Amino acid sequence: MMTKLFVWWFHFKGWKIEGEMPKNISQCVIIGAPHTSNWDFVYAMAALRIIQVKPNYLAKKQLFWWPLSLLLKKTGGIAVDRSKSHNLVESIFTLFQSHEKLLMLFPAEGTRSAVKKWKTGFYWVALKAGVPVYMAYLDYGKRRAGIGPRLDVTGDIQADFKKIKAFYSGIQPCVEKNFNRDGIRPD
Repeated sequence: MMTKLFVWWFHFKGWKIEGEMPKNISQCVIIGAPHTSNWDFVYAMAALRIIQVKPNYLAKKQLFWWPLSLLLKKTGGIAVDRSKSHNLVESIFTLFQSHEKLLMLFPAEGTRSAVKKWKTGFYWVALKAGVPVYMAYLDYGKRRAGIGPRLDVTGDIQADFKKIKAFYSGIQPCVEKNFNRDGIRPD
C-alpha cells in the first residue's frame, strides 16, 4: 500500500526509470547513491518496485519503531545497531551463503549527512561472496532513477573505486552539499 503511494508520487513528480536489473541475477550487491535526504527512500522504493527488484537493506535500529517498522520490514529492511562494533561484512557474507536469492542494497555513504569517504563494507561483501555489484542511482537533476552498470570487483579496490566514482560523477543528489564526490574512495 505505502509503496504504491511512493510509485504514484514518483510518476506525479515526473521521474523516469533507466536501466534494469538482469532477470537472471539471484545474488548481488547494489550500491544506492547518492544518499543525502529522507526523500531518497521514497524515490528508491518507488523505482525498485517499478523495476521489480526486491532487495534487502540495512537501517539503523532506531528507525524500527511501530508503525514505521512495518514498512521497513516489508520493504526488506534489516535493523542494525550502529552503536556497537559488529563484523557486518562477515554477517552479510553469511546471509549470502544461506540464501539462494539475495540482493543487498547498500547506501555506501552510510548516512544522509556529508561524509569524508564512503564506507567500503559493500565492496568487501561482494568480493568475499563472489557476487557482482550494480550501481543504482537517483539523479534529482534529471529526475531519473535506475540501475547502472555491473561491476565485478577485482580485489584492486583503488581501480574498482575509480570506476564507481566515474559512474557517480554526473549524478545530482537531492542535497548537493551532502554528496562528497571526492569521498568516493576506499582509503
